[in-house]
Amino acid sequence: MSERVTMPALGESVTEGTVTRWLKNVGDRVEVDEPLLEVSTDKVDTEIPSPVAGTLQEILAQEDDTVPVGADLAVIGDGEAPSSGGAPAQEQTQEQPHEQPQEQAQEPAQEQAPSAEDQPGSVEPQTPGDDQPQQPAQQAPPQGGDTGGSGSGQTVVMPALGESVTEGTVTRWLKSEGDDVATDEPLLEVSTDKVDTEIPSPYSGKLTKILVAEDEVVPVGGELAVIGGSAPAQQEAPAQQEAPAQQEAPAQQQAPAPAQQEAPAQEAPAPQAPAQQPAPQQPSAPAPQQEQPARQPEPIGAAVGGGASAPSESDAAAYVTPLVRKLAAQHNVDLGSIQGTGVGGRIRKQDVLDAAEAAKQPAAQPEPATAAPAAPAPAPSAPAQVSPKRGTREKMSRLRKVIAQRMVESLQVSAQLTTVVEVDLTKIARIRERAKKDFEAREGTKLSYLPFLALATCEALKSHPNLNSSVEGDEVVYHGSENLSIAVDTDKGLIVPVVKNAGDLNIAGLARAIADVADRTRNNKITPDDLAGGTFTITNTGSRGALFDTPIINQPQVAILGTGSIVKRPVVVTDADGGETIAIRSMMYLALSYDHRIVDGADAARFLATLKARLEEGNFDV
Repeated sequence: MSERVTMPALGESVTEGTVTRWLKNVGDRVEVDEPLLEVSTDKVDTEIPSPVAGTLQEILAQEDDTVPVGADLAVIGDGEAPSSGGAPAQEQTQEQPHEQPQEQAQEPAQEQAPSAEDQPGSVEPQTPGDDQPQQPAQQAPPQGGDTGGSGSGQTVVMPALGESVTEGTVTRWLKSEGDDVATDEPLLEVSTDKVDTEIPSPYSGKLTKILVAEDEVVPVGGELAVIGGSAPAQQEAPAQQEAPAQQEAPAQQQAPAPAQQEAPAQEAPAPQAPAQQPAPQQPSAPAPQQEQPARQPEPIGAAVGGGASAPSESDAAAYVTPLVRKLAAQHNVDLGSIQGTGVGGRIRKQDVLDAAEAAKQPAAQPEPATAAPAAPAPAPSAPAQVSPKRGTREKMSRLRKVIAQRMVESLQVSAQLTTVVEVDLTKIARIRERAKKDFEAREGTKLSYLPFLALATCEALKSHPNLNSSVEGDEVVYHGSENLSIAVDTDKGLIVPVVKNAGDLNIAGLARAIADVADRTRNNKITPDDLAGGTFTITNTGSRGALFDTPIINQPQVAILGTGSIVKRPVVVTDADGGETIAIRSMMYLALSYDHRIVDGADAARFLATLKARLEEGNFDV
């Protein structure tokens, strides 16, 4: 019996995809959820997993063919294929790692490891392009073989992280092999093209085996780890240390290769340390302990000496990024004495800066009192602190790459321009000042200006639906609900969660909903579904003092509203009798960027006039 593989739905507005590369040949054996081919759309390049297990009988769509959603791609069935042709010849090299025994499959890993360390900033698992799908294929067979002794355990798989999300990148394991894991306890961190999130453990027990190293891309449904069962006989270290352990085994036969790897680890200068740290083979505690004395022998070397018997310090080192470690070295801060405030106890940059500032205060206060009591030392303000990133280079994070790609795509897709108006928010400021204490006690959240702006925006969108629309081909879709995307500034970058059906909420409902999505975004609890479906975006650049800016449209939307800082200044106002006078008012600039393909300048001006009138009348029920 044969099954036809069809082009899946790759997003809400995606109607077709282009076959860029076949990962299997006709006649190859394919398992369920195993990557079958690569497809490119106007939004994302992704792998298509096989929906069934069997033999690839026939390839129906060749490379560079554009196939609509639902069309046939290939035929998979039982038995041998009728012919062995039909796939690109270049893919034959990718199948060799599957056919090699484990001892031969380890040799490429030994040859690649020195090159990854000899080139600063080169982290092989993160390399984009055609090399990325090959890495899981090379590493999976040895790991899969190692799990033979844990057959009674339960396998943790990559969960579905959203409607259009087909894969995720393992960024960090929060548990090591041998650790006890409770149900729903965070097990690892995963990054997608929409969100970074933690994956909780679906089972409780001992983490027997980690099947995927950090920085590897895993499709939805792919195996991540094994919980329970019996651990393999020679497994005592985390999965990140398996590669060094395998390289040490044939050390008698290949002595030059380990010698090249040990020399950078012991004698590497400071600039190479950040490049080596993110590699999947380095997060264990012993590696940072060897690097710390080389860069700062006196303060950190003593701490490392005690860290051998103090597990808390080795745990702290496991959560330290190269940037934080370098910052700690510059400020002579002992990482083992810091309690991290990041996810899973990770030490963040701010933790190091706070510790450095706390260490300076006791020494800085007595000096002015003893050296120059009468000198005006407290008068000058503290000099601006020099960032540790000055003069350095680092890899872009996955989220930063996605933001960069989306912003450039937005400018290429739509014709964008910005219109700005000035709004008097004095009446809203008085309402807020009068009601904010009772509101917080009643609703459990603070009353900011943003809910007033969001409510007025939703009402204006109902009157001007062309601002609440999107373009699909040669059609304009006017949305039936107002789903507000709220731009949230986080440590990782700008993330835009969505308040669904915001047009149906009042001031209190909007305040609670905005506070909820912002809090979950900053605490890494937001889901991909919370980031999809927005129809109009509000970005509050005024929270950092900016008067106004020209924001870039969040595709596939056609408009975005930037709210500036509220500034008190004298303006000319008209009283009830028609007389003019100068008064101190709370003023704000509203900047609307819009897609000129759909929205004309007059449409934008009418929308802003409606929004301005609604805000200035100050008739809000709080």
